[in-house]
Amino acid sequence: MSEVAVRTPTATAGRRPDGLRDVARAVRDVAGRATAGQRVLPGLLISGGQRCGTTSLYKALVQQPHLHRPVWRKGVHYFDVDHHRGLDWYRSHFPLHRTLAHTTARFGAPSLAFESSPYYLFHPLAGPRIAAELPDVRVVVLVRDPVERAFSAWAHERARGFEHLSFSDALAAEEERLAGEDERLAADPSYSSHAHRHQAYRARGEYAPQLERLAGLLGRERLKVVDSHRFFTEPEPVHADLLAWLGTSAVAPTTFERHNARPRDAMPAGLRRRLEEHFAPYDEQLGAWLGRAPSWHG
Repeated sequence: MSEVAVRTPTATAGRRPDGLRDVARAVRDVAGRATAGQRVLPGLLISGGQRCGTTSLYKALVQQPHLHRPVWRKGVHYFDVDHHRGLDWYRSHFPLHRTLAHTTARFGAPSLAFESSPYYLFHPLAGPRIAAELPDVRVVVLVRDPVERAFSAWAHERARGFEHLSFSDALAAEEERLAGEDERLAADPSYSSHAHRHQAYRARGEYAPQLERLAGLLGRERLKVVDSHRFFTEPEPVHADLLAWLGTSAVAPTTFERHNARPRDAMPAGLRRRLEEHFAPYDEQLGAWLGRAPSWHG
């Protein structure tokens, strides 16, 4: 029986000092590139949405010994901000073909590699790059109440030092901050936008257009959308359904935990109502992806 717990693990437990970690990564990158031709590419991407439980799903999947995460990095960010490093660099993060063959034979269930980079869903170049370089990949996207997602993202970015405005002021500034950024990112692959990555509180919760864009590139059948509230309240069937969709199954017990939750003050009621009105048409479109109304609509 799986255990469902809600807690926030200590962020610094077991970490190497930054200098040692950087050196270890550099050594790993060199070794990984040298054997890139023998390494697999991922069969699954957790590509969003940000602050929707992607870390919790990742932590659940890594408990399965035949599902292989990247070394060092939960999210490799190759298809958004590190694409210039090249495909061999990306391959260097994943296991050897023989490792997957070994775990498939050992556990009697198909093995695969995966990573989690939530910015892939929102970045305008990530989808085309994924379609070109991972023609068979499957993509899972978690969604949550976009009002709560926006507030959570703001608290997260503020705690990281990437946001200095109040939530209300940040929402008021969002349109100006993001003006033209999609176009700049699409026109210049070397361009990086702080506002687009860290301050898109409303825009990243407009899930349906992002899903339609990705489906147009990959095919709708290669995308799976998961309501994160259902994942947190009914993790076992959601987890089993995801593995079945991937063509594999659980081979070890899984403990489900909620990661990266942040305490915060209540949102002003008037601001909440305005956000609910903004997101209403997007939530209605999202129902077609979930096969039901989103959980935050009852």
